[in-house]
Amino acid sequence: MSETQRETVAGWGHGVDWDAAAASFDEEADHGLRDPAVRAAWASRLAAWLPRRPSDVLDLGCGTGSLSLLAAEQGHRVTGVDLSAPMAELARAKLGGAAEVLVGDAAQPPVGERRFDVVLARHVLWTFPDPEAVLRHWSSLLRPGGRLVLVEGVWGGAGLPVERITEALAPLALRVAAEDLSADARLWGKTVDDLRYAVVARHTPPRHREIVDVHLIVRRGAEVLLARRADTGYADGLWNLPSGHVEEGEDVRAAVLREAHEEVGLELAPADVRVAAVMQHRGPGGRTRTGWFFETTTGATPVNREPDKCDALRWFPLSALPDGMVAYNRAGIEAYRTGERFVLHWQEDGDPVEHSADRDRSEALPPTEAGQIHHIELWTADLAEAERSWGWLLGELGHLPYRSWKSGRSWRLGSTYVVLEQSGDLTGDRHERTAPGLNHLAFHVRDRAALDALVAGASAHGWSLMYAEDHPYAGGRQHCAAYLQDTLGHEVELVVPGPDGGAS
Repeated sequence: MSETQRETVAGWGHGVDWDAAAASFDEEADHGLRDPAVRAAWASRLAAWLPRRPSDVLDLGCGTGSLSLLAAEQGHRVTGVDLSAPMAELARAKLGGAAEVLVGDAAQPPVGERRFDVVLARHVLWTFPDPEAVLRHWSSLLRPGGRLVLVEGVWGGAGLPVERITEALAPLALRVAAEDLSADARLWGKTVDDLRYAVVARHTPPRHREIVDVHLIVRRGAEVLLARRADTGYADGLWNLPSGHVEEGEDVRAAVLREAHEEVGLELAPADVRVAAVMQHRGPGGRTRTGWFFETTTGATPVNREPDKCDALRWFPLSALPDGMVAYNRAGIEAYRTGERFVLHWQEDGDPVEHSADRDRSEALPPTEAGQIHHIELWTADLAEAERSWGWLLGELGHLPYRSWKSGRSWRLGSTYVVLEQSGDLTGDRHERTAPGLNHLAFHVRDRAALDALVAGASAHGWSLMYAEDHPYAGGRQHCAAYLQDTLGHEVELVVPGPDGGAS
């Protein structure tokens, strides 16, 4: 590079007489790329630096468009930018419509909201007083997975040391590679003794990351604890469950135990919580997140330990949740109540954060069911009497009314349902559980408190407690359960999970 050219190039973008510069630049303004051997050498380098697939390339400080033309010839969609209007006209003439050429400052190219797969610049970055700021802006013009391709050097004390560029790019890109170009005389049409290099910074597509949050369904009999948000800037005034985000290195169970202590003062052990549902959620206009809903029961009195974020704690019937709830939380509770375990809750951008009955965005995802029980059908001699006892019990266990017809009723929990039918083909008037065939049905209950509540209410709904003298350990000291029989001879077993539970 001659002294005259060095002085001219040093002024690019900063007060230079561009019309005079464009007129004076001929062979050297074209970076020597009129030589077929030089063109071939640069074409080979570009093929290695640019993506293999056709991509959107932004050529900054494109000059007369020589590199733009090489990129376009390799199938890329090129946009060139140069500060000189006459230079841009030369580039348009050379490209012949193969690329778009804009007039503007390479430091702030006039591309609006457009994003590119590659930002390409040769001998441009060193002309700016704050190259680090320029690199930050250029990086913002890249799509995920895009790359910067920079050709720079140091000539007689001018230019940019390669270390300065790689250090500036380190926090902006996941992979930065520098390549020495000085020794390749084919690129320059001659042997050079100064430093010339290329830097390729690849912005590897970021892996999808979601917030993971936890929610605690605190039960007190048939009631659930809700907290009202206040002064958080999101969903203030709406009821939701005690909840929070999983922290780095924390598992979801540890997170829900921590949040229970921090928000409502409950000291829970791992054995005190059970998974109720898992839900992937997208709020209106927001990002996706995955929520784990846990349940627990307590006889303790929760306290509001975060009054700066919550202005009330209150118990509500699980079957009569209040208006003014966060839609996401309401959907999680409903999934828990109906026995759905895996749910999508995908709100649209125009949806309110508050639950709205006419905008229920929940979609249950069916788990693997092959080999599991589809339904159980009990024939009864008196449908009305059976409905009185079984309808109450199944409802208390979380089953919902499913279907009803003249001779039958059914209740559903998740994908399994129980049928009672008074069939015209009955051959008896009472179920004999000691005869060959069905002896009894067994159901899980949440805990000992739930078991005691069911036993206390059973007699009012046609059930009698069996083996009362040994209750609740009639099945053995390690098996906490209640055995009930209805007036028509059907038996059920209600089993408490955990260390005192089991299966007979």
